[in-house]
Amino acid sequence: MASHHDDGVSSEAYPPHEATPPPAYADEKEATDHYFEKEGDYENVEAVVDEDDSPIEEVRAVVPNTDDPNTPVVTFRMVLLGPAFTAGLAFVNQFFWFRNNPFLLTALVVQLLTYPLGKAMERAIPKSRFFNPGPFNMKEHALIVAMVNSCYQTAYSIDVITIQRVWYKQDLGWGGGLLLTLTTQFMGYGIAGFLRPYLVYPASMVWPSNLVNVALLRSFHGKKEEPGRGMMRFSRIHFFLIAFACQFVYYWLPGYFMTILTAFSWICWINPNNIVLSQLTGGYAGLGMGALAFDWNTIVGYLLSPLIVPWWAIANIAVGFVFIAWVLAPALYYTNTWDAKAFPIITNGLFQTNGSAYNIHAVLTPDLILNETAYEEYGPLRLSAFFAITYGIGFAGLTSVLTHTYLYHGKEILAQWRRARDHNEDVHMKLMRAYKEVPNWWYYIVFILSIALAFVTIYVWPIYLPWWGIFLSVGLTAIFVLPIGIITAITNQTPGLNVLTEFIIGYALPGHPIANVTFKTYGYISMVQAITFVQDLKLGHYCKVPPRPMFFAQVAGTFIAAIVNLATARWLMDTVPGICTPDGYPFTCPSAHTFYSASVIWGAIGPQKVFSAPSPYSPTLWFFLIGAILPIPFYFLGRRFPNSLFRYVHIPLIFNATGMMPPAVPLNFSMWCGIGFVFMYYIRKYHNAWWHKYNYVFSASQDSGVAIAALVIFIVSQTTGYSADWWGKNATVDNCPNSAVNYYGM
Repeated sequence: MASHHDDGVSSEAYPPHEATPPPAYADEKEATDHYFEKEGDYENVEAVVDEDDSPIEEVRAVVPNTDDPNTPVVTFRMVLLGPAFTAGLAFVNQFFWFRNNPFLLTALVVQLLTYPLGKAMERAIPKSRFFNPGPFNMKEHALIVAMVNSCYQTAYSIDVITIQRVWYKQDLGWGGGLLLTLTTQFMGYGIAGFLRPYLVYPASMVWPSNLVNVALLRSFHGKKEEPGRGMMRFSRIHFFLIAFACQFVYYWLPGYFMTILTAFSWICWINPNNIVLSQLTGGYAGLGMGALAFDWNTIVGYLLSPLIVPWWAIANIAVGFVFIAWVLAPALYYTNTWDAKAFPIITNGLFQTNGSAYNIHAVLTPDLILNETAYEEYGPLRLSAFFAITYGIGFAGLTSVLTHTYLYHGKEILAQWRRARDHNEDVHMKLMRAYKEVPNWWYYIVFILSIALAFVTIYVWPIYLPWWGIFLSVGLTAIFVLPIGIITAITNQTPGLNVLTEFIIGYALPGHPIANVTFKTYGYISMVQAITFVQDLKLGHYCKVPPRPMFFAQVAGTFIAAIVNLATARWLMDTVPGICTPDGYPFTCPSAHTFYSASVIWGAIGPQKVFSAPSPYSPTLWFFLIGAILPIPFYFLGRRFPNSLFRYVHIPLIFNATGMMPPAVPLNFSMWCGIGFVFMYYIRKYHNAWWHKYNYVFSASQDSGVAIAALVIFIVSQTTGYSADWWGKNATVDNCPNSAVNYYGM
């Protein structure tokens, strides 16, 4: 799943389709590839194929229908590697969250790295029932992956803690920060237990992304790879190590010695003093037309690796990106819509009407509540045209998901719901009967304890969220989590509630920025966490991991990650001078800037003042209607012309992915789409054997190489104080300083 931070697409999606019977597959590799081509069609799949196998063709091709209940699961290898990699990824991802190009290592890297480590421990440790009960097996491996996967994304509450400390000058301390993090993370886990009968047990709840994990696990723990020739002679693990080493060495250039490679704005250099040219071609703060990036971190910073996204999805995102960033944005800016020329062309900053920075403290009381009199005297809040329109894109993305899901998946969802209620058991559910299930009261305790500690958090520390806010946020989660869970289990697309939650609390409790973002965290991330936990429960279901070890692994992983996330964030805020400002580069906190701006727009000022008439941004509310209507013509065009490109148009994906700008800049998208074309279209089509064997391994190696190199660079720069000072490492990153000014050069 993608990063859950503000306004980003939550996960991959799959294209619309006509109802056709699912194909048969020769092996799991072919079945896995299927999910990168099109959606599975479950409406017409036969109800029962074989009482000893799954009724879903894709599941039959990937998931084994046998199990050995005597296979050891909770071993020393699992107990050591699981928490170690959970803490490691929590630290690395939180560390990178503060950087100019946020970066996210996924559980795929853990899946690759823990296999050779597990095999090494298998050979090195003396045989023992607990320490080394035999070969490193698939169940151990799956439990490690599930532990990491449940919490590798940075805790959403860190956004609240960061903006409250850096911008609002309040510190929740260790106690408040830890309770806020734990309650927001664990509340979703408590909800996940209620969803098992509907989202885990039924065969119809497929969770397609889990099939990729299962296929990779089986490639490790099944038959050994046959050696190839030339480059193909390397095993996946050997190729991973070679590619990792190359990226580790190379990243010292863009990451330390020659940072200009992160945003190579060569067209701007023709005339750096030309403001319009700089705004159009600047890669760091402009529209990035013609700019290049020779930095893997820039490419994958916001959308994750393009090497794991199907080409049709990349093409959809590319079309949306070009229209929004390179057509709509300059059209709004250079026609001076909403006084756009008074502000930089790409920014998530907040401004006064004259273009000066908006001092939110001038209109807040000491308790961080809006002072209406001071606001009237100081003047209204203004946004860049690009920032305002991206909120409109977010509105459209929310409603387009509902329309798209109804049109393309309505019958399937209804059929799946009916099957879930009937509790029809497939072979996997029958095999899981061999293990003790987790009692419901375990989940009830987690949920109730989370609610109780949430009340402690909002009353003891300066959160300013009233008691009814907790109940309202939990109520929103309860209303949406099951239908959105069904959508995710079928389509692998998770509609987000972040805009909806801040919209609702903004009207219900205007003038309270910290209360607004806290409510959003409890309402939005609880649902995301619940669905994430359920997805991992389904992974354990497919791999026949006993439910009780899975429960404890997820709880332990979430607890460890929460502590590491908070410790890393506080360490960086304590030790990096000027963090979250240009002086703290590369720790400029672009995601936190957007989160802070959202707290002002939706909380401190409130949506009624910012988006309702007579505000100039009131037309963005029409995007709710645009998003609801736009999927309809493409749906009927796709049905009328089934062999045309209309069949692959995915409106929610277009809106939700491009809604990441800002904090993402157009250069992130253009390079991401370009690399995606090379690997997911050209190499896959013309060098298919290489792609099948190494594509995902190469993606993981580049992610890992950048992460480790960046950590080493940070340690070196902090301990030695050395910094390369030359043209290739300019303070403006891309040597295009005028891209960050407004139309008048200010």
